[in-house]
Amino acid sequence: MVLVDNFLNSKNIKLSDISELYVNRGPGSFAGIRNSLSTIKAIHMVKKIDFYCYSFQDFKGEKSIKYENIPNLCDKFEIKKNLINPIYIS
Repeated sequence: MVLVDNFLNSKNIKLSDISELYVNRGPGSFAGIRNSLSTIKAIHMVKKIDFYCYSFQDFKGEKSIKYENIPNLCDKFEIKKNLINPIYIS
């Protein structure tokens, strides 16, 4: 959470200014994914900020995926809100 707070401060953004969060659920290390998802769930529980968990594999058929297009892609591919299905690779 310290890293998230530092990032928001560097961009002059407050957590209360955010209405949705998007988190890549993998592939990745078990500990890294677990920590990221725990932080997102905590923010959701405390601040009631909705989150979407996606994987680039969810967007099959897309030729070019840019991070700024993730919200539109989540809508297009009907990624469900507040659902976590992590992919762990060891």
